Amino acid sequence: MTSSSNRVVYWGTGRRKTAVARVRVVPGSGSVTINGRPGDNYLNYNPVYLAAVKAPLQTLGLEGQYDLLVNVRGGGLTGQADAIKQGAARALCDLSPDNRKPLKVEGHLSRDPRAKERRKYGLKKARKAPQFSKR
Repeated sequence: MTSSSNRVVYWGTGRRKTAVARVRVVPGSGSVTINGRPGDNYLNYNPVYLAAVKAPLQTLGLEGQYDLLVNVRGGGLTGQADAIKQGAARALCDLSPDNRKPLKVEGHLSRDPRAKERRKYGLKKARKAPQFSKR
């Protein structure tokens, strides 16, 4: 938590696949700004991604009371949306210790360990083998 000019800011970092999001939660009207753009614009108006980003606030019933200011890089939109979700949840835990339990029950605080599997030699991709010819 940092306080700049009497404005309380809560920070959280989220990760998913190769995406890393730094999320600031500030008192406001419920707007989401991602990399300087409106959240719905950045996420291509996809309702699944928008719901994922706002899920921690909805779990606590705080939508419309806090703004999310996000810097995110790496990965695609799916990884970025889930990274933002985790970062927002971590920031909301700093807001009040009572917020931790409902966020944990909903799974917003856990890091999804799934990542791209490495490519093996002799194969075209992680598991795709070259075409087999019997003769």
